[in-house]
Amino acid sequence: MIGKISGILEYRSLDHILIDVRGVGYVVYVDNRVMAGLPGNGEAVALYTDLLVREDNLQLFGFTTLVEKEWHRLLMSVQGIGAKASLAILGTLGADGVSRAIALGDWSAIAKAKGVGPKGAQRVAIELKDKAPSVMAMGGAIAEALGDEVIETAPKRRPPAPVANPAQGEALSALGNLGYGPGDAAGAVAQAMGEQPDLDTSGLIRAALKLLAPKG
Repeated sequence: MIGKISGILEYRSLDHILIDVRGVGYVVYVDNRVMAGLPGNGEAVALYTDLLVREDNLQLFGFTTLVEKEWHRLLMSVQGIGAKASLAILGTLGADGVSRAIALGDWSAIAKAKGVGPKGAQRVAIELKDKAPSVMAMGGAIAEALGDEVIETAPKRRPPAPVANPAQGEALSALGNLGYGPGDAAGAVAQAMGEQPDLDTSGLIRAALKLLAPKG
């Protein structure tokens, strides 16, 4: 398995790039968000990668964060969602947007991706709802452990990509300890972070608890 590639960006096309790694060129397919953040041709680049193996073809897909890569793998596990549709969803929403949409069951946000109709979007929201908490927690854990989960492809050409908030994983854990189910906790955390992205752990827990409190 090829999990990461670092080399020189040789050229880019509409949906893929070629990275030269010591004389060997790797074709890597990327979504439009990743493409927009790449450096110029001839400059150094590094991406996390996922290898898709088929009987007649091998394809590499590139991502700037491990959470993007994990969502790509999960999206492709849904019937009718192939690599192209997965990249379209990630390119439209980003990893945080995908986490939020699935945690909240907001299939209409997913349906905005090119080539993903309402039925496919509903399948994604339903089938991956139980996976959202673990991926959201994964993003926070990586950010807390490494300080920055992002592979910086072009620091001089664009602002650093957003780093996952470690408060997300901590809040999910705290809510779980309080007896809330993973799906309910993830939905509340996703909604709270969507409304106030800069909340720290205690603030995020309080906001999520307000959303989880019985109405009436």
